[in-house]
Amino acid sequence: MDSTRYLTPAQMKNDVLSGLTVALALVPEAVAFAFVAGVEPLVGLYAAFMVGLVTACIGGRPGMISGATGALAVVMVSLVAQHGVEYLFAAVVLMGIFQVLAGVFRLGKFIRMVPHPVMLGFVNGLAIVIFLAQLGQFKVKDESGDMTWMSGEPMMIMAGLILLTMAIIHFLPKLTKAIPSSLAAIVTVTLIVMFMGLDARSVQNVLADMTNDPLASIAGGFPEFHIPMVPMSLETLWIILPYSLILAAVGLIESLLTLSLIDEMTETRGRGNKECVGQGAANVLTGFFGGMGGCAMIGQSMININSGGRGRLSGITAAVFLLLFILFASSLIEMIPVAALVGVMFMVVIGTFEWASLRMMGKIPKSDAFIIVLVSGVTVVTDLAIAVIVGVIVSALIFAWQHAKHIQVRVIEEDDNHRVYELTGPLFFASINNFREQFDPKNDPQDVVLDFRNSRVSDHSALEAIDTLAEKYIAAGKTLHLRHLSGECRELLQKAGDLVEVNVIEDPTYHVASDKLA
Repeated sequence: MDSTRYLTPAQMKNDVLSGLTVALALVPEAVAFAFVAGVEPLVGLYAAFMVGLVTACIGGRPGMISGATGALAVVMVSLVAQHGVEYLFAAVVLMGIFQVLAGVFRLGKFIRMVPHPVMLGFVNGLAIVIFLAQLGQFKVKDESGDMTWMSGEPMMIMAGLILLTMAIIHFLPKLTKAIPSSLAAIVTVTLIVMFMGLDARSVQNVLADMTNDPLASIAGGFPEFHIPMVPMSLETLWIILPYSLILAAVGLIESLLTLSLIDEMTETRGRGNKECVGQGAANVLTGFFGGMGGCAMIGQSMININSGGRGRLSGITAAVFLLLFILFASSLIEMIPVAALVGVMFMVVIGTFEWASLRMMGKIPKSDAFIIVLVSGVTVVTDLAIAVIVGVIVSALIFAWQHAKHIQVRVIEEDDNHRVYELTGPLFFASINNFREQFDPKNDPQDVVLDFRNSRVSDHSALEAIDTLAEKYIAAGKTLHLRHLSGECRELLQKAGDLVEVNVIEDPTYHVASDKLA
C-alpha cells in the first residue's frame, strides 16, 4: 500500500495532530516498560523513538505505531538481571537480524494461517491486558514506601478526570473533527488541573514512584551510537541467541497481528514481509543506539487510527515529538495528569474489545467459542505471542479431529469372491484409526479392491496405515488391489508390492507429506 495517496493537506494535518497525541501517550508506557525490563527510562524512550521512526519510514503498514512493548520487556528482564544491559543491546541487534531474514525469506505470509477465532481472542485479551495495566495508576506510595490503592478525595479527583477525558473523546467528534478528540481531551484536562489547582497525579509523580527519586525526569540528550560492550565470542552468542530468537518471534507475531487488525479497520492491506524487514532494521539500529528494542503497539496504533492517523507521517510525527519531549519539553510533559492518559487508554480498551464476539457465542460452533475464550485467557495470564501460538495449535488439533470423522468407506460392488470399497474423504494421521476399523481381512472375499478415487492420502501416517492393511490381507491369503493412488504413494508403499494397480489416465498427481521424500 502506498501511503502517498494520503498526503493531502487535510490528511497531513490529521497525521501530525494524531502523531502528537500518540507521542503524549507513549511517554508513560515507554518508561513503564523500561522498568519492567530492568533498564533506565531513557532506554525505553530511545527505543520508542527509534523503532517508531524507522518502522514509520520503511515498514509495511503506514499508520501503525511501534515502540517499546510489555510483551518484549518480560522476555528481556531475565537477560538484563543475569548479564546486564549491554547484553540486552547485543540481543536486540541479533533479534533485528532474525526479523530482517524473516522478511527476506517471505515468512510474513504465514500470519494468514491465524484463524479468525484466534484473532478475536487476541483482540479481546489485549483489551483486557490494556485495561489491567491502567489499574496500576490508581496506586500511590504510602509513608512506608508501599504501593496502596487511592481512596477519598484523590480517588474522586482521579475518577472524575478520567470520566471527563472519556466524555470529551466520545462527544467531541460529533461537534467537530478539526483536531483529534484524544489530543483535545489531554490538553483540556491538563489545563483544568493547572488552573483549578487540583491535587492530581502527574507523569512526574509516576516517574518519582518508579525511580524512588522525587526529581526524576524524562529529560535527556540525543541517542548516541554505541557498540554493545560485550565479548565478541561464541559464549556471548550462546547467551543472547535464545533471547534473540524469542524476542524476534514475539515481536513479529505481535506486529503482524496488529497489522492485520489495522488492515481490517481501515479496509486496506499492509505488506507483512516488508513490515518484518522494517521491524528488523529498526531493532538493529536501536541496539546500536542504546534502546531496548520494540515492535508494533496495538494500543498506540488504535489511538492513532481513531484520531485520524493513516499515513507514514503520523508515525514519523509521533517519533519526532517524542524526541523533542526528551530534548526540550520534558517539564511540560511531566505536568500532564495521569488521569487524562488513563482515560485515553480506557477508550482504546472500549474500541479494541470485539463486543460482537459476546453476542455470537451462542451462534458459532462451540470449538470456535472455546478458542476465543482460551486465547483471551492465555493472553491475560502469559503474553500475546504465546496465546496466539496456543490458539493456532488448538485450532489445528480441532480441525484435524473434525476432519478425522469425514473419512467414509462404503461397498460399491460385491459378490461371493469380489468386493470393492470406495473411500471418501482425507486419509491422514487423525483418521487412520477410523480407516482401519472399516476392514476385516479374515472375513472379506478373496479379491478386495480399495478405490481412492474420492480420497486423498495426506501424510506418511496414512501411507503406513495402507501398508499395514495390505500386509494383513497378504497374511490372510487374500488379493488386495489399490486403485487411484498417486505415483508418490505407489513409490512409498512397501508391503503392497504388486498389489497396487496403475491407472494411467485417472490416477491423481497430488503430493504426500512424508519424511521419506528426500
